[in-house]
Amino acid sequence: MNPSTAQAMVIVDELARNDVRDVVVCPGSRNAPLSVALFEAARDGRLRLHVRVDERSAAFLAMGLMVATRRPAAVVCTSGTAVANLHPAVLESYHSGLGLLVITADRPPELHGSGANQTIDQRNLFAPAAILVDFPVAERRAGLNPVWRGLVCRAIAQAESGRPVQVNVPFREPLLPGFAHEWPEELAGRPDGVRWTTSAPARSVAGSRVDFPLPARTLMVVGSGRADRAAAACEVATRAGWPIVAEPVATTGTAGVIRCGPLLLNCLDRATDLRPEAVVVVGRPTLSRGVRGLMGKAPVYGIGDHPQWTDPQYVAIHVRGWLDTTDMPYVQGHDPDWLTAWRTAADRASTVVDKLLEEEEWPSGLRLARDVLAALPTGAVLFLGSSNPVRDVDLVAEARSDVTIHANRGVAGIDGNVSTAAGIALGDPGRPAYALLGDLTFLHDSNGLLIGPEEARPNLTVVVLNDDGGGIFSLLEQGAAEYRDSFERVFGTPHGVDMAALCAGYRVPHTMATSPSQLREALATPDGLRVVEVQSDRARLRDLHARLRAAVSDAVFG
Repeated sequence: MNPSTAQAMVIVDELARNDVRDVVVCPGSRNAPLSVALFEAARDGRLRLHVRVDERSAAFLAMGLMVATRRPAAVVCTSGTAVANLHPAVLESYHSGLGLLVITADRPPELHGSGANQTIDQRNLFAPAAILVDFPVAERRAGLNPVWRGLVCRAIAQAESGRPVQVNVPFREPLLPGFAHEWPEELAGRPDGVRWTTSAPARSVAGSRVDFPLPARTLMVVGSGRADRAAAACEVATRAGWPIVAEPVATTGTAGVIRCGPLLLNCLDRATDLRPEAVVVVGRPTLSRGVRGLMGKAPVYGIGDHPQWTDPQYVAIHVRGWLDTTDMPYVQGHDPDWLTAWRTAADRASTVVDKLLEEEEWPSGLRLARDVLAALPTGAVLFLGSSNPVRDVDLVAEARSDVTIHANRGVAGIDGNVSTAAGIALGDPGRPAYALLGDLTFLHDSNGLLIGPEEARPNLTVVVLNDDGGGIFSLLEQGAAEYRDSFERVFGTPHGVDMAALCAGYRVPHTMATSPSQLREALATPDGLRVVEVQSDRARLRDLHARLRAAVSDAVFG
């Protein structure tokens, strides 16, 4: 047996022993020892192997698997630019607090700086986002088995703490088995069969209690982050009688979320009865300008334990700590009129929103977001694209505590969204999975549909709102009339792609939904991987949002 094969066998054995259940591998030459060892481990039922040809999509697939299984997942690739293609997923994982394992094959040290093919300086390529665990080059001598195992265990323990980890492994040729030499020590694994080290324990709710008073008229704002944090925070708000404005990813299992909360926040200057005396921010709320506009109008308390707490306007007067749900001495009094005022305003806003969306020509992104979420079966999983879809759901959809919602909100890029959704579906195959994406987000990761005939296929319905370009920019400053000359080419970016033909090329079923009833029918019976396209006109987008804001403001605040 050659050293590279021996080292790869030990690495894969230790991944399986440490309950790394899913590994995504990309084809390559330098990572051949790992690829063969992973194939054999999957054949023996020790882990699940997924093969993808696009490293960027592969990394996001691994991240989605990790979200669904709540265990570290790994992506394995060859050396060179293949490694660089993992960077977007590493950054998303880091800012989401997810411990993605990135196992990168490398050339041995003597080839660096020599002009050798496919050789770059890839150690610490992902710093400071990822922790580096650097392997030595394998040698034929006794005593290395414990070293290799210890390095793998260290990497997994660090990943379990919520940090991405790059495991960089330089391999010398020969890279494939075929040499009959005896190895100087046993490689089959530890005789006791237990983990080499005790990994980091699962993270629990922070123990440092909030020790400052919060008034009865407090508003809770919940953004992306850990589900247990969101649930605990919402329990506190419910018991204290505080209204909750929660982003879609924070609504799972949560009752009492105020519908149309961001729209109401846009109008607080006209509503003295809705103005909070304090704002408690949990997680990372990044979707709404209404939330950002709220900051600074009342004392802001950032709650959580992530070292990068969310306070881009530097208005928080306290950060860190946690809200203890067993005893709440920090709640100063109870005002039943406070929550009643918010619920009344939300009911009025919801009536106006539904009326306007029903009268609007179908479909708009807002109407589609509302209709998709309403049509999903109980227990479904929904992944929301990082551009308009997640914001549309945030603005107008009725929160559902029986649907789990995910989105890539760490860095909020559109890269890898199809693959992340596929990973979530594969990681939790017992639940019907859906994704709502914009057309550019879908096209940016269309390789997420590229799945080989021997690979497990996700039970995933991808709904694509195709408005032929970047609709979100219509809502930003560059969408104003004075920038019309430059807008379409550099922001609107029309593409004219035939989605049906694209899907046919990937052998993925495609359906065009041209009415609400066709949409409901397409969502009712999930069956494997398929795409449901809904075409819309983004030229109406800016005006619709303006009319929506005005209608809510007039109806709620007179």
